[in-house]
Amino acid sequence: MRSKLSSFVRLVTAAALLAAGTALAQVNISYLTHWPPETVDLLEAAITKYEAANPGVKIEVRAVPFGNLLSTLRSQASSPSGPTITGIYELWLPELVQAGIADVAPADYTADVKANWPAGLVGSVSVADQVYGYPNEVNLYALNYNKRLFEEAGIAGPPTTWDELVGAAEKLTKRQGNTVTQQGFGLINSWPAGVVHPWLSLVYSNGGQLLDGNKATLDAAATEAVTELYHRLIFDAKVTDPAMGTANASTTGPYLQNFANGQTAMIIMANWWQSALKDSMGDAFSDIATAPIPVGPNGSEPHPVSYAWLTMVNSKANADQRAAAWAFLRWLDGPESGEQGSSAMGDILSSMGIIPSRNSDVVAHQDELSAPFLAGYVSQLANARPFPTVLGGEEISNTLQQWLERVEFGQAGVADMTKQANQEIDAILNR
Repeated sequence: MRSKLSSFVRLVTAAALLAAGTALAQVNISYLTHWPPETVDLLEAAITKYEAANPGVKIEVRAVPFGNLLSTLRSQASSPSGPTITGIYELWLPELVQAGIADVAPADYTADVKANWPAGLVGSVSVADQVYGYPNEVNLYALNYNKRLFEEAGIAGPPTTWDELVGAAEKLTKRQGNTVTQQGFGLINSWPAGVVHPWLSLVYSNGGQLLDGNKATLDAAATEAVTELYHRLIFDAKVTDPAMGTANASTTGPYLQNFANGQTAMIIMANWWQSALKDSMGDAFSDIATAPIPVGPNGSEPHPVSYAWLTMVNSKANADQRAAAWAFLRWLDGPESGEQGSSAMGDILSSMGIIPSRNSDVVAHQDELSAPFLAGYVSQLANARPFPTVLGGEEISNTLQQWLERVEFGQAGVADMTKQANQEIDAILNR
């Protein structure tokens, strides 16, 4: 008990010294991220600015592919050279808290988060009412469609209902024999969130849900209807070809290529892929527009899935490192670190077409957020609903991905998924 108390006192003392601008002995910390090189460059520029004002702190950035991010944190957290700060997907937080890897934010940092971020995002970085990090980005889903293809097909505007979605997709689909050369509506495969989040956005927009407490609800009519809609699009209307939807978490691969090249007319995707689209499409990006999720027959309004990312501190690091990490995060996410009232984090996220989450960052980046592509997402923030953040959430997402892909590729029926996935998810929730 004495050692734990001593460590706590040391952390509080170190944090107070840093907050007061008092230099400690040299402290080396690291920041683990999945960001691409051009974004890491922006982070390192912010770090250079911070280090100049805080000569006792040195910060190293380490970047790994998204698919390796969680496993790297798990395996290296307890190592003396393990990451001090990590950008994580909110779905991972309950597991990292249970494993004792996520550090509880000290009281003044908790107060900072609660004062400057929306309450919903404070909840996304909290477990049992304890704050574990700084929210940085918020993402949600919308219908993306190609205006040029719509005009060529004689379609006046984006679909607002499922029947309109299927009808528009039929007009937008082109074939050579039995081969689809232009699909009316595209689905992602090979990437859990990319498979599950569009499906769940349609579930929410049909009045359904994924979980009811510690029970899965795939057998509810409003939820099962979405999987039936997928079956209709692929096997009945034949306006969706799953083979055209292979992607990874960076959206590279056929899914991006087919949309960028005009071979997919509509998709449901998150706002963060704006930068990938711009890079792939060039001037043709102006053909792309966004619209709310089409509403199902049991729904009343669109409800896209939303999810957040946060930066957390490794509780296995020593007290000086943790104090330095929290002080840096407060600066990085605060308005004094960026340009024209934005935080440096807000500037970095905005450069990628990601919606920043700090209240003052949203105001500072209003011009970018009002641009046509992002405005369609921002307009739906109030209607967004999160993916359930529960212990085992990542495993639940993987289970849903596997079953949805089996249905999409004709390896399982809708009823098979409803029964088997329900049982598997219930088992995860009740361990």
